[in-house]
Amino acid sequence: MDSFGRQEFLQALVEGCVLPTAQQGVEQVWQLLLVCLLCRVICRLGVSCHVKHVSVLAGGLITSRSKGVFLSLVILIYMLMGELHMIDAATWHKMRGSQMVVAMKAISLAFDLDRGAVSSFPSPLEFMGYLCFAGTVIFGPWISFASYLDAINGRKMTVAWFGKIALSFFKSQICLVISNCIAPYLFPYFIPIYGDGLPRSWLHAYENAVSFHFSNYFVSYLSETTTVMAGAGFSEQKDNLKWDITVAKPLNVELPRSMVEVVTSWNLPMSKWLNAYVFKSALNLGTFPAILVTYTASALLHGLSFHLGAVLLSLGFITYVEYALRKRLAVIFSACILSKPCPSDCHHQNKKTVWVYGVNLLFGALSIFHLTYLGSLFDSEMDNMNAEEGYMASHTIQKWSELNWASHWVMFGCFVFYWLI
Repeated sequence: MDSFGRQEFLQALVEGCVLPTAQQGVEQVWQLLLVCLLCRVICRLGVSCHVKHVSVLAGGLITSRSKGVFLSLVILIYMLMGELHMIDAATWHKMRGSQMVVAMKAISLAFDLDRGAVSSFPSPLEFMGYLCFAGTVIFGPWISFASYLDAINGRKMTVAWFGKIALSFFKSQICLVISNCIAPYLFPYFIPIYGDGLPRSWLHAYENAVSFHFSNYFVSYLSETTTVMAGAGFSEQKDNLKWDITVAKPLNVELPRSMVEVVTSWNLPMSKWLNAYVFKSALNLGTFPAILVTYTASALLHGLSFHLGAVLLSLGFITYVEYALRKRLAVIFSACILSKPCPSDCHHQNKKTVWVYGVNLLFGALSIFHLTYLGSLFDSEMDNMNAEEGYMASHTIQKWSELNWASHWVMFGCFVFYWLI
């Protein structure tokens, strides 16, 4: 490929990757989009609630690839048993995302019943309709039981509703093309930066990270599309209804203020779920133990995969150290340099000075460094591995060893500095 000229390369990229990728993206999801639309139309008809629940349940079953297993896996313990080879690894790997969303729905409903947010236990049809809601059964995201009930009430199919669907689907296809056709060739074809040895390793790691990020954005925007198409994903204030569901905020990830902002913006519904049903429930253990419990729960939901667990637990330590260090520095210098932006009425003396902007930019650059390091694991080599090999630790150790375990050393250095001050 190095022998290609730039013009020939771009032409080959469009013909050999961009167009086929976009076409395959549409071919893979058109049936799901059609089922979501049919569920939406049925919910708009003057039929009984039982018919609506049955229709969304049927839609979820139709679009689910593993119907029998899907219905039986509604609690985390069964997910763990599945990971322990009750189901062959290749099949489980394909259905893991759906099982995670189902588990999150079941757990959140149980908590909401305990807390009184849901007044009474739903009927079997309501419960199964919620779990198998066509708009979220494949790509997510998690939605609350109240949001599901709002969806089956059938809001009007307005121009704003259609516009949200079209925009989210367009964004999903753009992200898919970037993930498959742009990010893997970012250096030096699109950005003329060359390197050998360790610099090249970091450039390649950044390519892997960006490709992985945009694959996540693809799923996020596609989940917005299916959720809104099926009738959920809106907010309502008085008579003003907005189709405003947001699953991810790519700009906050690619140009972050902090790692705390990254983990929140990566998947907003899941972040909300973890905060409401895991972090707050574990806060009586202390802040740091609650953070570890939260990231452990996230790792278990994602499956018993070593590289995912290593990334998520590393994120737990990194975000806590960054949060604690920036909080200490904000107190010492009375400056707006916290992990999250300060409110306009904060009591810090230094708000918009040059050095405050500089410190925040420095921590933002450090976040990009951590993201590059963590994202180096998600490359084409992992895609080519079989499902069982994906759980091995050797790939993770090899990739991070090539980068000299730099992110972990930096995190340790930041912790020592925090402890000293």
